[in-house]
Amino acid sequence: MSKATGLALAGIEQVAAEVRSRDRFLLTAHEGPDGDALGSLLGLHHVLTQLGKDSVMFMAAKEFPLPIEYRFLALEEVFHEPPADMADRAVVFLDCGNIDRMPVGFLSEDGSLVINIDHHHDNTLFGDVNLVDVGASCTAEIVYELAIALGAKITPEIAAALYVGLVTDTGKFMYENTDARTHRIAAALIEAGVPVDETYRRLYEHVPIEKLRLVSRALDGIQHHCDGLLVLGYVTAGDYAASGAGEEMTEGIIDFLRSVEGGKVAALIRDLGDRDRAARKVSLRSSDGEVDVSAIARKRGGGGHKRAAGFSTDLEIGELIPFLCAEVTAQLGA
Repeated sequence: MSKATGLALAGIEQVAAEVRSRDRFLLTAHEGPDGDALGSLLGLHHVLTQLGKDSVMFMAAKEFPLPIEYRFLALEEVFHEPPADMADRAVVFLDCGNIDRMPVGFLSEDGSLVINIDHHHDNTLFGDVNLVDVGASCTAEIVYELAIALGAKITPEIAAALYVGLVTDTGKFMYENTDARTHRIAAALIEAGVPVDETYRRLYEHVPIEKLRLVSRALDGIQHHCDGLLVLGYVTAGDYAASGAGEEMTEGIIDFLRSVEGGKVAALIRDLGDRDRAARKVSLRSSDGEVDVSAIARKRGGGGHKRAAGFSTDLEIGELIPFLCAEVTAQLGA
C-alpha cells in the first residue's frame, strides 16, 4: 500500500476531487458488518454508479449470511473474491477504524490507492486519503455529505441505504452521538424517499421465533461480575442448537445487557462457529460513558467507539471474565 499523504486528514472536497479523477473503485467495510457499514457500503456504491464510475462491493464470504435485520438490503452483487482488474481500482474502506478490521490480504497489498472514510475516534488513519470525521454520528452521514459534494442526486435507493446507517448507529436516534446535524440529514433522506415505517419494521420487527428463543436463553443466563459493574451474557454453540437460531441472530442482545440497573459495562460473548474466524466475538457497551470500552477492545486487537466496541478472540470465557473485570475496575479506579 502506498502512503502518498501519510497520516493527513482530508476534507470532503479533497476526497470528492480524488473520486472524480478515478474511474474504478472497490468498496469494503469492516468484518462483522453492522447497519452503518452495510448502509454506507451500498449507499456509496449507488452514488458512484450514478456518476458513471465502475464500482464493486467486496465482503468476505465468511460474513454471510448477514444478520436477519439487514437481509432486506440489496447486497446480492457483493463480490467475495477480488476482481480481475483489482490493480486498477482505488479501494474505499468504510466504517473501518483500522485496516485489520477487514483482514483480507489483497486489500492491503501495495499499489492501490486507499481511501479511508470513517467516524471512529480511534481510527488509525491507515489510508492514502483519510476522510475521518469523529463528529459525525455515523459513516453514512459522511457518505451523504460526500455524495452532495460530488453533485449526486440522492435517489430513494441511496437515501434508504444511508438511513439504515443513521438509525442503527444512533440507536434509533437515542445515543449521545445524535445531534442536530444527524436529524437534518435524516430529514433530507426522508424527503428523498425513505419509507420510514417500512425501514423500521424491517430492522426491528421482522423477528423470527428462533431469535426470540435465543434472546430468552441469553437473558436467562445473565451474569454479574466485579461487584455488578460488569453485566455479561454468553451465547454458546449449545444455545444456537437448542433455539434453532444462527449466530447472526445475536444482533440486539447487547442492548438488553446495557440496560441492566447498576451496570457500568455490558459484555456479550458469543461463539462464532467454524467459519474461518476466531472462536468467539466480544461486544462491549458502556452504560453511561464512564468506561471507554474502545480502549478495552484495542488491547485485544479490536476497536470501536468509547461507548460501543468489540473484538474477536480465541480466549475462553474463563480467561475473558478476569480480563474484562480488570480493565473495567482499572478505568473506574474501583
